Amino acid sequence: MKCFALWFALALLSACSGDEPAQALGTLERDRLTLVATASEIIVEQPVKEGSTVRKGELIVQLDTTRQQAAVARAEAELAAQSALLEKLRQGPRPEEFDAATARVDSIRAALKASQQNLARVESLVAQRTAAQAELDNARAQHDSNAANLRDAQAQLALLRAGTRAEDLRQSEAQLQALEAQLASAKLSLAELTLRAPRDAVLDRLPWQTGERMSAGATVAVLLSAGAPYARVYLPEMQRATLAVGATVQVLVDGTPEPFSGTVRWIALDPAFTPYYALNRSERTRLVYLTEISLPASAAALPAGLGAQLVLP
Repeated sequence: MKCFALWFALALLSACSGDEPAQALGTLERDRLTLVATASEIIVEQPVKEGSTVRKGELIVQLDTTRQQAAVARAEAELAAQSALLEKLRQGPRPEEFDAATARVDSIRAALKASQQNLARVESLVAQRTAAQAELDNARAQHDSNAANLRDAQAQLALLRAGTRAEDLRQSEAQLQALEAQLASAKLSLAELTLRAPRDAVLDRLPWQTGERMSAGATVAVLLSAGAPYARVYLPEMQRATLAVGATVQVLVDGTPEPFSGTVRWIALDPAFTPYYALNRSERTRLVYLTEISLPASAAALPAGLGAQLVLP
Protein backbone atom coordinates (compact mmCIF):
# COMPACT_ATOMS: atom_id res chain seq x y z
CA MET A 1 0.00 0.00 0.00
CA LYS A 2 2.85 2.38 0.84
CA CYS A 3 4.53 1.83 -2.52
CA PHE A 4 1.19 2.20 -4.34
CA ALA A 5 0.54 5.51 -2.57
CA LEU A 6 4.00 6.70 -3.58
CA TRP A 7 3.32 5.97 -7.20
CA PHE A 8 -0.11 7.50 -7.04
CA ALA A 9 1.55 10.71 -5.90
CA LEU A 10 4.10 10.40 -8.69
CA ALA A 11 1.34 9.96 -11.23
CA LEU A 12 -0.28 13.14 -9.97
CA LEU A 13 3.01 14.99 -10.40
CA SER A 14 3.30 13.73 -13.95
CA ALA A 15 -0.19 14.93 -14.70
CA CYS A 16 0.54 18.49 -13.58
CA SER A 17 1.29 21.36 -15.93
CA GLY A 18 4.55 21.52 -17.78
CA ASP A 19 5.72 24.37 -15.50
CA GLU A 20 6.65 21.89 -12.74
CA PRO A 21 9.26 19.30 -13.68
CA ALA A 22 8.53 15.59 -13.24
CA GLN A 23 10.13 14.14 -10.13
CA ALA A 24 11.06 10.77 -8.66
CA LEU A 25 10.27 10.70 -4.96
CA GLY A 26 12.39 9.32 -2.13
CA THR A 27 14.25 10.23 1.08
CA LEU A 28 17.72 11.10 2.32
CA GLU A 29 19.60 8.13 3.78
CA ARG A 30 22.95 7.33 5.34
CA ASP A 31 24.86 4.07 5.30
CA ARG A 32 24.25 2.15 8.52
CA LEU A 33 27.09 0.36 10.26
CA THR A 34 26.18 -2.25 12.86
CA LEU A 35 28.64 -3.45 15.51
CA VAL A 36 27.83 -6.93 16.80
CA ALA A 37 29.03 -8.78 19.91
CA THR A 38 31.03 -11.91 19.11
CA ALA A 39 30.72 -13.37 22.62
CA SER A 40 28.34 -13.26 25.55
CA GLU A 41 30.16 -10.80 27.80
CA ILE A 42 29.38 -7.80 30.02
CA ILE A 43 29.74 -4.24 28.72
CA VAL A 44 32.39 -2.53 30.85
CA GLU A 45 32.86 0.74 28.94
CA GLN A 46 30.98 2.98 26.49
CA PRO A 47 33.04 6.16 26.24
CA VAL A 48 31.10 7.79 23.37
CA LYS A 49 27.60 9.23 23.73
CA GLU A 50 24.82 8.71 21.22
CA GLY A 51 24.77 11.38 18.52
CA SER A 52 28.52 12.01 18.75
CA THR A 53 30.83 12.03 15.75
CA VAL A 54 33.52 9.35 15.95
CA ARG A 55 36.73 8.83 14.02
CA LYS A 56 37.87 5.58 12.45
CA GLY A 57 39.38 3.30 15.12
CA GLU A 58 37.79 5.13 18.06
CA LEU A 59 36.54 2.92 20.90
CA ILE A 60 32.75 2.53 20.90
CA VAL A 61 32.05 -0.41 23.23
CA GLN A 62 34.41 -2.40 25.44
CA LEU A 63 33.33 -5.87 26.55
CA ASP A 64 34.82 -7.72 29.52
CA THR A 65 38.07 -9.42 28.44
CA THR A 66 38.87 -11.39 31.62
CA ARG A 67 37.72 -14.75 30.31
CA GLN A 68 39.36 -14.36 26.92
CA GLN A 69 42.65 -13.11 28.38
CA ALA A 70 42.82 -16.35 30.37
CA ALA A 71 42.21 -18.32 27.18
CA VAL A 72 45.06 -16.46 25.47
CA ALA A 73 47.39 -17.12 28.42
CA ARG A 74 46.57 -20.82 28.32
CA ALA A 75 47.17 -21.00 24.57
CA GLU A 76 50.53 -19.23 25.02
CA ALA A 77 51.58 -21.71 27.72
CA GLU A 78 50.62 -24.71 25.60
CA LEU A 79 52.51 -23.26 22.66
CA ALA A 80 55.62 -22.66 24.80
CA ALA A 81 55.53 -26.25 26.09
CA GLN A 82 55.20 -27.70 22.59
CA SER A 83 57.96 -25.43 21.29
CA ALA A 84 60.30 -26.66 24.02
CA LEU A 85 59.43 -30.28 23.23
CA LEU A 86 60.13 -29.77 19.54
CA GLU A 87 63.49 -28.17 20.33
CA LYS A 88 64.33 -31.13 22.56
CA LEU A 89 63.54 -33.55 19.74
CA ARG A 90 65.68 -31.57 17.31
CA GLN A 91 68.66 -31.45 19.69
CA GLY A 92 68.55 -35.19 20.39
CA PRO A 93 69.96 -36.93 23.49
CA ARG A 94 72.52 -35.20 25.68
CA PRO A 95 75.99 -36.75 26.23
CA GLU A 96 75.01 -37.57 29.81
CA GLU A 97 72.16 -39.75 28.50
CA PHE A 98 74.60 -41.70 26.31
CA ASP A 99 76.89 -42.21 29.28
CA ALA A 100 74.03 -43.44 31.46
CA ALA A 101 72.79 -45.85 28.80
CA THR A 102 76.30 -47.20 28.21
CA ALA A 103 76.83 -47.70 31.94
CA ARG A 104 73.53 -49.59 32.21
CA VAL A 105 74.61 -51.93 29.39
CA ASP A 106 77.94 -52.58 31.13
CA SER A 107 76.24 -53.23 34.46
CA ILE A 108 73.76 -55.69 33.02
CA ARG A 109 76.49 -57.39 31.02
CA ALA A 110 78.43 -57.92 34.24
CA ALA A 111 75.33 -59.30 35.95
CA LEU A 112 74.77 -61.65 33.03
CA LYS A 113 78.34 -62.93 33.26
CA ALA A 114 77.89 -63.59 36.98
CA SER A 115 74.60 -65.40 36.37
CA GLN A 116 76.26 -67.54 33.68
CA GLN A 117 78.95 -68.59 36.12
CA ASN A 118 76.40 -69.28 38.82
CA LEU A 119 74.28 -71.35 36.40
CA ALA A 120 77.30 -73.46 35.43
CA ARG A 121 78.16 -74.04 39.10
CA VAL A 122 74.58 -75.08 39.99
CA GLU A 123 74.38 -77.38 36.98
CA SER A 124 77.58 -79.09 38.20
CA LEU A 125 76.18 -79.48 41.72
CA VAL A 126 72.90 -80.87 40.42
CA ALA A 127 74.86 -83.37 38.31
CA GLN A 128 76.69 -84.43 41.48
CA ARG A 129 73.35 -84.54 43.28
CA THR A 130 74.51 -82.06 45.88
CA ALA A 131 71.99 -79.37 44.88
CA ALA A 132 68.25 -79.46 44.33
CA GLN A 133 66.54 -79.02 40.97
CA ALA A 134 64.75 -75.93 42.25
CA GLU A 135 68.08 -74.20 42.76
CA LEU A 136 68.98 -74.95 39.15
CA ASP A 137 65.66 -73.55 37.94
CA ASN A 138 66.23 -70.34 39.88
CA ALA A 139 69.74 -69.94 38.48
CA ARG A 140 68.51 -70.52 34.92
CA ALA A 141 65.66 -67.97 35.38
CA GLN A 142 68.07 -65.36 36.69
CA HIS A 143 70.38 -65.95 33.74
CA ASP A 144 67.53 -65.60 31.24
CA SER A 145 66.31 -62.40 32.96
CA ASN A 146 69.75 -60.83 32.80
CA ALA A 147 70.06 -61.78 29.14
CA ALA A 148 66.71 -60.12 28.37
CA ASN A 149 67.68 -56.99 30.33
CA LEU A 150 70.92 -56.76 28.37
CA ARG A 151 69.08 -56.91 25.04
CA ASP A 152 66.72 -54.15 26.23
CA ALA A 153 69.56 -51.92 27.42
CA GLN A 154 71.45 -52.41 24.17
CA ALA A 155 68.31 -51.52 22.20
CA GLN A 156 67.80 -48.33 24.25
CA LEU A 157 71.42 -47.34 23.60
CA ALA A 158 70.94 -47.97 19.88
CA LEU A 159 67.85 -45.71 19.88
CA LEU A 160 69.81 -42.91 21.49
CA ARG A 161 72.55 -43.23 18.90
CA ALA A 162 70.02 -43.24 16.04
CA GLY A 163 68.54 -39.93 17.20
CA THR A 164 64.98 -38.61 16.82
CA ARG A 165 62.81 -40.19 14.13
CA ALA A 166 61.77 -37.92 11.25
CA GLU A 167 58.14 -38.93 11.79
CA ASP A 168 58.25 -37.73 15.42
CA LEU A 169 59.70 -34.41 14.31
CA ARG A 170 56.97 -33.89 11.71
CA GLN A 171 54.27 -34.79 14.24
CA SER A 172 55.69 -32.36 16.77
CA GLU A 173 55.96 -29.61 14.15
CA ALA A 174 52.33 -30.16 13.14
CA GLN A 175 51.23 -29.93 16.76
CA LEU A 176 53.19 -26.69 17.10
CA GLN A 177 51.45 -25.21 14.05
CA ALA A 178 48.05 -26.21 15.44
CA LEU A 179 48.82 -24.49 18.74
CA GLU A 180 50.03 -21.38 16.90
CA ALA A 181 46.73 -21.25 15.04
CA GLN A 182 44.86 -21.77 18.31
CA LEU A 183 46.73 -18.86 19.88
CA ALA A 184 46.04 -16.62 16.89
CA SER A 185 42.35 -17.47 17.12
CA ALA A 186 42.30 -16.71 20.85
CA LYS A 187 44.00 -13.35 20.28
CA LEU A 188 41.51 -12.51 17.52
CA SER A 189 38.61 -13.32 19.82
CA LEU A 190 40.20 -11.07 22.45
CA ALA A 191 40.56 -8.21 19.98
CA GLU A 192 36.93 -8.58 18.89
CA LEU A 193 35.78 -7.76 22.42
CA THR A 194 36.97 -4.20 21.77
CA LEU A 195 34.55 -2.70 19.27
CA ARG A 196 35.86 0.32 17.38
CA ALA A 197 34.43 2.53 14.65
CA PRO A 198 35.26 0.98 11.27
CA ARG A 199 35.29 4.46 9.69
CA ASP A 200 34.35 8.07 10.41
CA ALA A 201 30.69 8.03 11.43
CA VAL A 202 28.00 9.31 13.78
CA LEU A 203 27.03 7.09 16.72
CA ASP A 204 23.30 6.73 16.25
CA ARG A 205 22.29 4.23 18.93
CA LEU A 206 23.61 2.15 21.85
CA PRO A 207 20.96 -0.52 22.53
CA TRP A 208 22.67 -1.77 25.73
CA GLN A 209 23.93 -0.08 28.88
CA THR A 210 27.21 -0.47 30.74
CA GLY A 211 27.00 -3.46 33.09
CA GLU A 212 24.56 -5.42 30.96
CA ARG A 213 25.42 -8.80 29.47
CA MET A 214 24.29 -9.47 25.92
CA SER A 215 24.28 -12.70 23.96
CA ALA A 216 26.67 -13.38 21.11
CA GLY A 217 25.39 -11.86 17.88
CA ALA A 218 23.50 -9.02 19.61
CA THR A 219 23.82 -5.51 18.14
CA VAL A 220 25.78 -3.31 20.55
CA ALA A 221 26.05 -0.14 18.47
CA VAL A 222 24.56 1.40 15.33
CA LEU A 223 26.52 4.05 13.42
CA LEU A 224 25.58 6.26 10.49
CA SER A 225 28.19 7.22 7.92
CA ALA A 226 29.65 10.69 8.29
CA GLY A 227 29.70 13.29 5.55
CA ALA A 228 26.88 14.01 3.15
CA PRO A 229 23.85 11.69 2.99
CA TYR A 230 22.61 10.20 -0.26
CA ALA A 231 19.18 10.36 -1.85
CA ARG A 232 17.33 7.09 -2.32
CA VAL A 233 14.56 7.60 -4.87
CA TYR A 234 12.24 5.45 -6.98
CA LEU A 235 12.99 5.96 -10.67
CA PRO A 236 10.00 5.37 -13.02
CA GLU A 237 10.43 2.62 -15.57
CA MET A 238 9.84 5.04 -18.43
CA GLN A 239 12.86 7.10 -17.30
CA ARG A 240 15.22 4.19 -16.65
CA ALA A 241 16.78 4.20 -20.10
CA THR A 242 17.72 7.89 -19.83
CA LEU A 243 19.67 7.60 -16.58
CA ALA A 244 22.96 5.78 -15.92
CA VAL A 245 25.38 5.39 -13.04
CA GLY A 246 27.73 8.38 -12.93
CA ALA A 247 25.20 10.81 -14.37
CA THR A 248 24.90 14.27 -12.78
CA VAL A 249 21.36 15.09 -11.64
CA GLN A 250 19.46 17.70 -9.61
CA VAL A 251 17.96 16.69 -6.27
CA LEU A 252 15.40 18.74 -4.35
CA VAL A 253 15.34 18.27 -0.56
CA ASP A 254 12.45 19.32 1.65
CA GLY A 255 13.24 22.50 3.57
CA THR A 256 16.12 23.64 1.32
CA PRO A 257 15.62 26.50 -1.17
CA GLU A 258 18.01 25.34 -3.87
CA PRO A 259 18.50 21.91 -5.48
CA PHE A 260 21.67 19.92 -4.93
CA SER A 261 23.80 18.64 -7.78
CA GLY A 262 24.27 14.92 -7.19
CA THR A 263 25.84 11.91 -8.88
CA VAL A 264 23.99 8.65 -9.50
CA ARG A 265 25.99 5.96 -7.66
CA TRP A 266 23.72 2.93 -8.05
CA ILE A 267 20.56 1.81 -9.86
CA ALA A 268 18.86 -1.49 -9.09
CA LEU A 269 19.04 -4.06 -11.87
CA ASP A 270 15.55 -5.38 -11.19
CA PRO A 271 12.41 -3.25 -10.96
CA ALA A 272 10.20 -3.21 -7.92
CA PHE A 273 6.56 -4.34 -7.71
CA THR A 274 5.14 -6.69 -10.39
CA PRO A 275 7.63 -8.43 -12.73
CA TYR A 276 7.96 -6.86 -16.15
CA TYR A 277 6.66 -9.86 -18.11
CA ALA A 278 3.37 -9.89 -16.16
CA LEU A 279 2.37 -6.34 -17.13
CA ASN A 280 0.69 -4.91 -20.18
CA ARG A 281 1.83 -1.68 -21.78
CA SER A 282 -0.25 0.66 -19.62
CA GLU A 283 0.66 -1.12 -16.35
CA ARG A 284 4.38 -0.87 -17.03
CA THR A 285 4.33 2.74 -15.84
CA ARG A 286 4.02 1.40 -12.30
CA LEU A 287 7.45 -0.20 -12.41
CA VAL A 288 10.23 1.62 -10.52
CA TYR A 289 13.97 1.14 -10.06
CA LEU A 290 15.48 1.92 -6.67
CA THR A 291 18.21 4.51 -7.27
CA GLU A 292 20.87 6.02 -5.01
CA ILE A 293 22.36 9.48 -5.63
CA SER A 294 25.43 10.82 -3.85
CA LEU A 295 25.09 14.43 -2.68
CA PRO A 296 27.88 17.01 -2.36
CA ALA A 297 29.66 17.93 0.86
CA SER A 298 27.41 20.98 1.20
CA ALA A 299 24.60 18.58 2.18
CA ALA A 300 26.56 17.03 5.08
CA ALA A 301 24.43 18.75 7.73
CA LEU A 302 21.16 17.35 6.43
CA PRO A 303 19.67 14.56 8.56
CA ALA A 304 18.50 11.24 7.20
CA GLY A 305 14.78 10.85 6.64
CA LEU A 306 14.08 14.13 4.85
CA GLY A 307 12.04 13.91 1.67
CA ALA A 308 14.04 14.12 -1.55
CA GLN A 309 12.99 14.41 -5.18
CA LEU A 310 15.04 13.63 -8.27
CA VAL A 311 14.29 16.11 -11.06
CA LEU A 312 13.57 14.04 -14.16
CA PRO A 313 14.48 15.22 -17.64
